[in-house]
Amino acid sequence: MKRVFFVLITCVLSLLNSFAQTKADSIRADSIFKSLELQGVEIVKQKSLVKSDVDKITYDIESDPDSKTNSVIDMLRKVPMVTVDGEDNIQVNGSSSFKVYVNNKPNQMMSNNPKEVLKSMPANSIKKIEVITNPGPKYDAEGVGGILNIITHNQGIEGYTATFSASASNRGAGGGTYATIKSGKLTMSARYNYSYNRSPRGYSGNSRKTLGNFSDSSSDINSEGSSKGHGSFQYGTFEASYEIDTLRLLTATFDLWGGGNKSNSDMNTIATSPLTNSMLYRYSTAGTSKSNYFSIDGGIDYQRSFSVPERLLTLSYRLETEPDKSDSYTNYLDMQAADGWESFLERLKNQHNDGNQHTTEHTFQVDYTTPFGKIHTLETGLKYILRNNTSEDDRYEQAAYNSGDYEFDRDHSSHYKHRNDIFAAYFGYGLRLKKISGRLGMRYEHTLQDVEYKLGRGDDFKKHFNDFVPSVSIGYKLTQMSNLRLGYDMRIYRPGIWYLNPYLDDSNPTSINQGNSYLDSEKSHSFSLSYSNFTPKFNINLALRYGFTRNSIEQVTRLIADTELPGIKNPTGKDVLYSTYENIGHIEGTSLTAYVNWNATRNTRIYMNGRLSYSDMDNGGTLRNHGWDLFVYGGAQQTLPKDWRLSFNIFALTPRVSLQGKGSGYSSYSLSIQKSLLKNRLNISLSATDFLKKYKKYNSTMEDSFFHADMWSKSVQQRFGISVSYRIGELRASVKKAERTITNDDVKGGDSNGNGGNGGDSE
Repeated sequence: MKRVFFVLITCVLSLLNSFAQTKADSIRADSIFKSLELQGVEIVKQKSLVKSDVDKITYDIESDPDSKTNSVIDMLRKVPMVTVDGEDNIQVNGSSSFKVYVNNKPNQMMSNNPKEVLKSMPANSIKKIEVITNPGPKYDAEGVGGILNIITHNQGIEGYTATFSASASNRGAGGGTYATIKSGKLTMSARYNYSYNRSPRGYSGNSRKTLGNFSDSSSDINSEGSSKGHGSFQYGTFEASYEIDTLRLLTATFDLWGGGNKSNSDMNTIATSPLTNSMLYRYSTAGTSKSNYFSIDGGIDYQRSFSVPERLLTLSYRLETEPDKSDSYTNYLDMQAADGWESFLERLKNQHNDGNQHTTEHTFQVDYTTPFGKIHTLETGLKYILRNNTSEDDRYEQAAYNSGDYEFDRDHSSHYKHRNDIFAAYFGYGLRLKKISGRLGMRYEHTLQDVEYKLGRGDDFKKHFNDFVPSVSIGYKLTQMSNLRLGYDMRIYRPGIWYLNPYLDDSNPTSINQGNSYLDSEKSHSFSLSYSNFTPKFNINLALRYGFTRNSIEQVTRLIADTELPGIKNPTGKDVLYSTYENIGHIEGTSLTAYVNWNATRNTRIYMNGRLSYSDMDNGGTLRNHGWDLFVYGGAQQTLPKDWRLSFNIFALTPRVSLQGKGSGYSSYSLSIQKSLLKNRLNISLSATDFLKKYKKYNSTMEDSFFHADMWSKSVQQRFGISVSYRIGELRASVKKAERTITNDDVKGGDSNGNGGNGGDSE
């Protein structure tokens, strides 16, 4: 490092010496050296990436050079208290039950599909990410792990400016633009980004072994296949603020997020007898699918300030709609069956599945906060949410083999409405002394749930929920740079539409899935103790957390005869895997998370983010699992002469236990180099990920006393990319924000496959 710095000094001195020879009469040598010293300090100055508060941790994304080439989900691996595994599943505080906000407002689509959305979103569109680990009473009680608040560049950018960016890799391409303009009391900003992503062909398979007593209906199954696809993602935001006068502010926002995917797949399946090892049946499938998901929302806030500093009254309204659509075709080929199994394969008719889910919600809210004395703060508010969910899953079967004509299958279709009316009230108290700060709050939520079946099996029903949700956090400033925090919070987890949907999916006759409309909200309790010390040279954050849940929503898979499943057309009595969701999880977990950042020199940064946890879970009966898991992410960044920056990252994850099995371990590495030109207006970045090996393989297991299943997949993770951004304009103004606005984070999300994560992982 000294040699690099010496070379830099020598080059600059040579240039200055030549300049001095031609300007010797007007420039003194001592002033040259003073100027050189100041310029050197300016070039190598580093900025702390992490900030800690009593209830949240903030990671400065835009100050991290890796944000020029990475996606948001790649950057999340660096954020304290956040874990991202090899399959891009996200956990906050060791729990996959969390909510995603954008600019302090919840985004339901991102909460429902965080993996799909955040890995498509370029990190250079993000300013910072806040991990709210101890949400106060003003936040909805939903979300066991906490809240990820993604702050885009619309927040805090000052002045007229426009930025244009583009990127390309062997996996896709994208581009975007952002602009801000101010005229008098009116300020407006807008952003739009689009990206195209390609998924090269990947391979997968699974095997199922029957355990215990075998019978003529038992079978061992092996399947192998492949798939490939492509998709797009786009998002746009518009914000405006109007200063009525010095005490009154009107703000408005509009957001559009969405995308779509298309894929095709094939699979070969063979079943054998566990008694004789002879073939029972075999078949192949060829499938195509496409999906579209969107989130369109807008809101308006009126903020009234007072002569007393920090006293605020805010009135808010928000409208959000989320249409999701999926469409797929499945064709069955090369069907063969042994005697006694012909009827099992007769259910395999070519299918067309058409699904539509739609959520619309109106939210009204009033918030009031006021200080009193010099160290006290009170906050209170009321909120009402009217949310309507509709789900329509239609299935069509081919009338005759290869006829091309499909008939509506009423028995396997489902239409239903799910309405939630939620009323909430909260009260909070804050205290801030010289070294002590704390928050104490209570939130009450009343929920009316109304489910109405329009088509399909199911009885209409109504449910009422009454929840009191306490929270408390205390912080003590040990020194100017270090803090100690202690907290307790209770969180509730209402099931989203993916968990409730009663549609019986038996397109794969050996593995059948269904939601459960009778799920209750789960409740989780957690206690945390954390220590942080952030200095210009060294940053560290340690957090010890213990949590438990007694009625967590868990996906449960059983091996049963298909005659036990209401709704199966022409049951045969053969054994199948049946998966659904139940409030049966009893979970306890303890975890230690650590974040370390060391500025070894003025040009070198070394960092590590990790979590060690132990989980113990059971269903109060036959299922129990426990074990340790470890996640480690680390790397280094080096600033080179002439504004070159080099970054290297690596992460590893051990297999994580679940109620019925164990996930896959994973490791990865990446290398990137960035160059800034034209006074940092032009940025060029090159990156490579997993460049030594094209494919990576994942393995997971699932079992109970009657079966054991192994799943594997192999996909292309190798990536090479380039990105370019250019900024024009000067910085003078900003879009102002209301201090309080609507934040709806009260629904347990999932994805189109029903994978919402382990709702009870509260460690």
